[in-house]
Amino acid sequence: MTPNAASSGPSRRSFLASTAIATAAMAGGIPLLTACGGSDNKSRAGNTSGKAADKLIPTYVASTLAKPDLPSKNGSADGYTAKVDLAALAASVPDKLGTGASFKIMSPLWGTPPNPGCAYYTGIDAVAGTKVTWQNQDGNTYGGKLGAVLASSSIPDMMVVPSWELVGKIANAVTAKCMDLGPYLAGDNVKKYPNLAAIPSDSWRMSIFGGALRGIPMPSAAASAIVPYYRKDIFDAKGYSVPKSAEEFLSWAKDATSAKAKVYACGDMTWVTAGIFGVRPSGALGWNIGDDGKLTYRIEAPEYLEALEWSRKLFDAGVVHPDDKARSGDAAQRFTAGQILVFNGDMSAWYVRAAEQAPSNPAFQIEGMDIFGADGGRPTMYASSPATIWSMIRQGASKETVENALAAANFAAAPYGTKERMLVDYGVEGTHYTVKDGVPVKNDQGNSEVNNAWSMLAAPAPYFAHPDHPDIARKQVEWQQRMGADLKKTTTYGMNIVEPTNYANLSSQFGQLEIDYVRGNKKLSDVQAAISTWRSSGGDKLRDWYKELIDKNGSGN
Repeated sequence: MTPNAASSGPSRRSFLASTAIATAAMAGGIPLLTACGGSDNKSRAGNTSGKAADKLIPTYVASTLAKPDLPSKNGSADGYTAKVDLAALAASVPDKLGTGASFKIMSPLWGTPPNPGCAYYTGIDAVAGTKVTWQNQDGNTYGGKLGAVLASSSIPDMMVVPSWELVGKIANAVTAKCMDLGPYLAGDNVKKYPNLAAIPSDSWRMSIFGGALRGIPMPSAAASAIVPYYRKDIFDAKGYSVPKSAEEFLSWAKDATSAKAKVYACGDMTWVTAGIFGVRPSGALGWNIGDDGKLTYRIEAPEYLEALEWSRKLFDAGVVHPDDKARSGDAAQRFTAGQILVFNGDMSAWYVRAAEQAPSNPAFQIEGMDIFGADGGRPTMYASSPATIWSMIRQGASKETVENALAAANFAAAPYGTKERMLVDYGVEGTHYTVKDGVPVKNDQGNSEVNNAWSMLAAPAPYFAHPDHPDIARKQVEWQQRMGADLKKTTTYGMNIVEPTNYANLSSQFGQLEIDYVRGNKKLSDVQAAISTWRSSGGDKLRDWYKELIDKNGSGN
C-alpha cells in the first residue's frame, strides 16, 4: 500500500478483492466458481429471505454526518471530493460503548503485522473503550487457519470470515459455532449502534447464516469493482483510440504490441470478459431464471464459452505479456513500467497506482476504460453481492464480550468525515500522520502500523474518498455509475445461500480449466465436456435444489 491508501473506502472495502483476493485469484488460488459448503443437515443448508429475513435484520437508519458530493447512483458507491475540515470532524460515537474488558479477534492480514501494543491499536482502544488482542493471520493462507480454529475447542471471541473461505466444512462450522446476534441487532435493537444501523439492509440480509443473523457485514457496491485500466498518457502519445468492441480491442492490441520492444497490449483480460460478453457472476449469483422460465447456471449459457474463446484469441495473437501467460510477477508493476498498456484490477488500483507514480512519474496517467458490449453496444453487467466479508462472534461468548465486540464493529463502521473514520484510516495525528495543506499524510510509522485489521470488523455504506487525489474518487464513482446504468440482478441476488456439502466441490475444476484453455493448453471440447460432466455428476440435481429454494423463498431480483 502506498501512503494514504488506507484513507479511502475502496481501499478498505475492496482491499481483499484488491490486494489479496485479487492476487490469489489471478494466481489461481481461488476457484472462479466457488460455492458455499453447507451441512448434510438440511436445516443448515439453504437460505432465509423475503419476509422471514426482514424479521431478522436491523432497522436501517441512514447516517446524516457527511453528505457525499457524488451520491450513489446505478449501484455505485458514494463519492467525497471536497476537502474535509479536519479540525471540525463530527463524532459518530460520542460516548464509549466499550467497557474496556479484553477480548480476542482473529483476522486475515496482508503484510507484516504490527506489534501487539503498537500506538495504533492502543490509540483506538483508548477512544473506543475496547481492549482488543489481535490474532492476525496470513491472509494468503487464512482459510486453513480458520478451518482449523473452527474445528477446535479454542475459538477466539470474534473472527473475520470472508465469503471465499466458506467452503467445505467451514460454512457448517460458522452456523454451529457463531452466535445469533439478533437479540442485540435485529430491528430497533441496532439503534444502540448507529453506525451499524447505517449499513444498508441488503448487506444485512447477506449476513444471515443458518436462519440467524450471525455476521456483521462489510458492504459492497452493486456496480462492478473490476476495471480495465489503460495508460492514457501512452494512448495519447501514440494516438490510440480507446476500443469500443471486442473486435476493435483485438485489432488495437495487435497494433500496439511490439515484442521486440517488450511492450504488449495487455495482461490477462479474463476478469473483464465477463462484462464484455454478459457472463453471470460465480457462485450462487451465477444461477438465474431466463426469459424462457428455465433455471440455468452461468457455465451453461452460450456467453460463457464466447468469453473464454475471446480471451484465448488474445493469447493466441501474442498480445498478452508472456509473464501474464506464465502467471508470474505483478501485472500492475508491468503496467506502471509501460510493459503492458491495459490491465485488469479492482477499484483500489486506480488510486494506489496514481499515488504511487505521482512523485517520480508525473506524466503517468491511469484511466478506467468503459467496459463495452462484445458487439460494441452496451455491456450486460450483473450486480455484485451486497457483502462478501463478515465479522462473527463465537457461540457462548459472555454478554460483556458481545457488547464490546459490537462496540468495536460500530467504531469500525464509522462513516467518512468523522473522527472515528479518521482514526481507523490514519491513526493518531502526530504519531502516524501529519497534516499538509489540509490533507493527512502518513509517516513511516503510520504505513507500518495502520493496517487492515480494524477495518475488517465492519464498514459503512460503500464510498470513495481520497483527500490527496479527489479527482480519482470522482472518476471511480462516475465509472461505476456509467457501468451500472443497465445493471442486472440474477434470480439469486442478495441471498446468502449455503449449498449442501455434497455439491461443495462440484464446480472446482473450472478455475484451472479456464486458465488452461485461454492459454491454449486445453481444447474447447475439454470445456464442453466438463460442463456435461458437471450436469451429470450433480449439476442437474443442484438445479432442482435451487428450484425448490427459489420456489420457497422467492427471487432476489
